[in-house]
Amino acid sequence: MDSRQNNDCLKKKESNRRQGKQCGRREFLSGALKAAALGSAAMVSGCGTGLLGSSEESALKWQEYFKKNYRLMTQEEKDETVARLERLAKLRKGVDIQMSSKEPVEDVLFGYAFNLTRCEGFMECVAACVKENNLDRKSQTQYIRIFEMEPGEMTPESGDGKYFHKVPVENHFYMGVQCFHCESAPCIKACPTKATWREPDGIVVVDYDWCIGCRYCMAACPYYGRRFNWNEPQVPVKEMTKKQHYLGNRMRGKGQVEKCTFCVQRSRAGRLPACVEACPTGARVFGNLLDPKSEIRFVLKEKKVFRLKEELGTDPKFWYFID
Repeated sequence: MDSRQNNDCLKKKESNRRQGKQCGRREFLSGALKAAALGSAAMVSGCGTGLLGSSEESALKWQEYFKKNYRLMTQEEKDETVARLERLAKLRKGVDIQMSSKEPVEDVLFGYAFNLTRCEGFMECVAACVKENNLDRKSQTQYIRIFEMEPGEMTPESGDGKYFHKVPVENHFYMGVQCFHCESAPCIKACPTKATWREPDGIVVVDYDWCIGCRYCMAACPYYGRRFNWNEPQVPVKEMTKKQHYLGNRMRGKGQVEKCTFCVQRSRAGRLPACVEACPTGARVFGNLLDPKSEIRFVLKEKKVFRLKEELGTDPKFWYFID
């Protein structure tokens, strides 16, 4: 690292000492920062193909490291970081991804309903979610959990979330649980870095690069809706979903929290979440709560619906109903 800037300050400090003066802290720090910048630039431009990979990869990583929180980015900055991540995916894994930063659609507020009468516990929804959202295969991370329930039980804590037998079982029903995208989400209030927030279309998202892995959000969530990456997530290239969203199914890293995003990469493009599309019994309903003609509005108006732990005042956008 080039220390000429600091040497100049030290020489000036010695001169000032002889004259009875002092070298200011601000001046000293200014010299240190300039020297650090020069050294870092030299490292990025001249590292070749060493431990940090190619010089292009290192430069892209450096730019990514100093980017803003997503909410503070201009559209130009969002486009730039998306382009960098696409290029990094090509350099690291030789894969061509198409990443979006599509904003919420106006006059849309997403809601979800789960039919307890129809679900038979097959878990096609879980498999579809894992594939669509590039979840870690090694740790078998899952956003969705299906609980086998006995009559009279109404909360997942009393059900069996680890059943491994033929389904459906007579005299039982099945309850799916995932992130409920609460309007007054405790996880958002708990995050010390503002890495998670609620978008205008109701989707609670995470800027993974601003997550410090403290897991306060996980402790605050009363629905067990978040997952933590203890290791670097592993997804075979051949199984990777290439169409991604910056706030959704792009690859996460070790030490980051992630969660269901209502498949933001699909829902904002006018498609159903993968779990809804995969359900063989039609137990899952998704749509725009602001559209009086939507299926979700019909369910809320015509069916017997309830939400988990309503007494907490979180106002989840996820309902359960029976036929």
